[in-house]
Amino acid sequence: MCQMETPMGKHMEMGMKHMGMMHNMCGSESGFPLIGDKMPRMEVKTTHGMMTLPDAFAGKWFVFFSHPADFTPVCTTEFVAFEKRRGEFEKLNCELIGLSIDQVFSHMKWTEWIKENLKVEIKFPIIADDQGKIAQRMGMIHPGKATNTVRAVFIIDPEATVRLILFYPQEVGRNMDEIVRAVKALQVVDKNKVAAPANWPNNELIGDQVIIPPPGDEKTAATRKTGGDMVCIDWWFCHRKL
Repeated sequence: MCQMETPMGKHMEMGMKHMGMMHNMCGSESGFPLIGDKMPRMEVKTTHGMMTLPDAFAGKWFVFFSHPADFTPVCTTEFVAFEKRRGEFEKLNCELIGLSIDQVFSHMKWTEWIKENLKVEIKFPIIADDQGKIAQRMGMIHPGKATNTVRAVFIIDPEATVRLILFYPQEVGRNMDEIVRAVKALQVVDKNKVAAPANWPNNELIGDQVIIPPPGDEKTAATRKTGGDMVCIDWWFCHRKL
């Protein structure tokens, strides 16, 4: 639990500034999950009915994302983009679930509008967080950007662990290809116990190869350039093909 003490005798203005600092440092009342934390268990109302997260996606990866509001242009382009890539996510054993501070009826009418006017059927569930409690719990509301949710992305693994977090402002739509790439990269590094370089699998230095974690002792470091299936630029920078 994050706790901070306010010095006695300070002016009210200082106290208010201090409370603002507490919010920025501690998140919501109980703090929102960070990378490596477990996804909190919560009952949610969705366009697919009531669900329990993360239990509903047990054994699967899932992308949990928020959008500012239904019937808005940027969010509409995002939902179409997510749906267009839903098959790619499913091949990665990964599901999608969205959220905004709207009622389920609004979600349903909006997806109906998308289907009728843009010829795209949104098949993943959308959480109706009309009281904003889930958004607050997940740190999706940023006071500096009004009361709607920002464009948050949480990638959760099959063990219900948060593996990646992205926050986009309301005025900039997300790059869905990057989210697909991130899921692929996380699965590759987990399976092979390696690291993925920048822009993997199209890195400017080593292409689609992966990085071997740096050695943890002098003996291993001394043998790093002796061959095998890896190439070493130096003892701490080695890579190989999968």
